[in-house]
Amino acid sequence: MTAFIEAASPHVMPTYGRVPIALERGQGCRVWDVNGKEYLDALGGIAVNTLGHNHPKLVPALQDQVAKLIHTSNYYHIPGQETLAKLLTERSGMTNVFFCNTGLEANEAAIKIARKYGVDKGIAKPEIVVYDHAFHGRSIATMSATANPKVRNGFGDLLDGFTRIAPNDYEALIDATEGNPNIVAILMEPIQGEGGLHPMRADYLKKVRELCDAKGWLLMMDEVQAGMGRTGKWFAHQWAGITPDVMTLAKGLGSGVPVGAVVAHNAAAKVLTAGNHGSTFGGNPLSMRAGVETIRIMEEDGLLAHTTEVGEYLKAQLHAALSSLEGYVEVRGQGLMIGVELTKPCGQLIGQAAEAGLLLSVTADTVIRLVPPLILSKAEADEIVAKLKPLVQAVLAA
Repeated sequence: MTAFIEAASPHVMPTYGRVPIALERGQGCRVWDVNGKEYLDALGGIAVNTLGHNHPKLVPALQDQVAKLIHTSNYYHIPGQETLAKLLTERSGMTNVFFCNTGLEANEAAIKIARKYGVDKGIAKPEIVVYDHAFHGRSIATMSATANPKVRNGFGDLLDGFTRIAPNDYEALIDATEGNPNIVAILMEPIQGEGGLHPMRADYLKKVRELCDAKGWLLMMDEVQAGMGRTGKWFAHQWAGITPDVMTLAKGLGSGVPVGAVVAHNAAAKVLTAGNHGSTFGGNPLSMRAGVETIRIMEEDGLLAHTTEVGEYLKAQLHAALSSLEGYVEVRGQGLMIGVELTKPCGQLIGQAAEAGLLLSVTADTVIRLVPPLILSKAEADEIVAKLKPLVQAVLAA
């Protein structure tokens, strides 16, 4: 018998409310902690582990790259940047890409693009339309664009220049912007991840695209969580048949290796030039290889179609299992970006599910978030439902 290892991090800043487990290894959609307990991973590192854990095609490619070159500098051309940028622009129908490390950095760069776009047009105080329930990051600028007061409060005055409106309400958008010459862009998540898995309707997205075209505003899509195949298309806005001017990516782009990207189009593709923006680690050879291999493997293995099929199956099974429970509201989302809304706060489910061998998260207090690796099987979807149902029953009965 080996001694139980307690999960603790006494020398790490206490910035996270952690579940008291420490993970050691993974395989596919399963992970094991340092004490050997097995978990079904329905969180995927918060929509990051696109290909699951220890993927037989990804790991050798990353090992090969580590043995060649991990990091150089953006003083020099990095061939992998052009390779990955070409893959992203071809799949998005957009023009060029800036590489960084995280979704926060990508959104920060998008905000800079919008502000410089406005200043270049002679607008001294450019403003960006953002949304209720939105989450764009925790830097000062992205926190200012974020709606959640738990994220925003306690840091003094935030950045000016954001006009906040309700999602999916076109009249509210018109009312908030009418006669305002300082509006330069609209920033939105096609599906609000941290805000409770709220999707923007396709008809709304189309109207916003038309409005931006008419007004000369940039349409900026935060696809950090919903992008890279998570909804069954490469990018969630593609379900509406539109193309944004700016799109931000991160999370699933590198299957666990930190990589973020800003994809630009039309006038936005020409805003940033040498000296306007940069990143020390952004676009290094290792992260670029991770992004290239992620896309290659996703296409080889047909993961877009698979995500759509398994995602619809999981939603249907969740609804069938939970719809009779008093306190169940709905299952929503697309592909393998799924939210289960309840009438009661259910944050305790994170720890309770882990005890039952299931990893998930709760967002917006009452929404269970399921964003597993895109390789999830229907059998594993059934296992998620089987583990989750009694836990939800107990929470709603309490």
